[in-house]
Amino acid sequence: MNKGKLLYEGKAKMVYETDEPDKYLVYFKDDASANNGEKRGTIKDKGIVNNKISTFFFKLLKDNGVANHYLETLSEREMIVKKLQMVPLEIVIRNFAAGSLAKRLGFEEGLELAMPVVEYYYKSDELGDPMLNRYHVLTLDIATIDEMNELDHLAFTINTILKEKLRAKNVDLIDFKLEFGRDEKGKLILADEISPDNCRFWDMTTKEKLDKDRFRRDMGGVEEAYHEMLDRLTM
Repeated sequence: MNKGKLLYEGKAKMVYETDEPDKYLVYFKDDASANNGEKRGTIKDKGIVNNKISTFFFKLLKDNGVANHYLETLSEREMIVKKLQMVPLEIVIRNFAAGSLAKRLGFEEGLELAMPVVEYYYKSDELGDPMLNRYHVLTLDIATIDEMNELDHLAFTINTILKEKLRAKNVDLIDFKLEFGRDEKGKLILADEISPDNCRFWDMTTKEKLDKDRFRRDMGGVEEAYHEMLDRLTM
């Protein structure tokens, strides 16, 4: 498969056309950013680790009946995915209070929530990815009521599958972000990545953070945390 024109470059990935019109090539970078791009840096081998972890989770979800855009891993940093029309929403699922939720509601960080919480955010760098409710989504014509119900269902299903797998690795899934696209038939398909970049992973025993919060908060040990998560999942 040949790499074609660069279609998009984000904070963590680059997306290319291929010589097959229904497939894209995704390249995972080592670049890191936080606080809506205010903090930038590099995490050594992050792209390699995130590609491998995303591959692991996409295969796990596909084996459990959750359709996603993953097709094959091409190299250490490259993944072939199904071409989708992306929905400009970030779906955040929260199982424990952390980050902005803890600040917003005055919860102690690490408090387990009475039930998982799903939040919508508008993917717009210019606007700072603001939180939306269902009426905002409808007003912006991003998704229909039926599609939002499907997004909620998929989010809860994915959450259950990932939590079960991670518990077996002595890891709590604190919260995580999902993105979806529509295929040629309009079906909602999981896309983007699932990695320490967009998930909070904590060791269940020590509460050690094994994700990008170590970069956000200048905690050190960032590369080690990413590799620890990869090792736990694949060894």
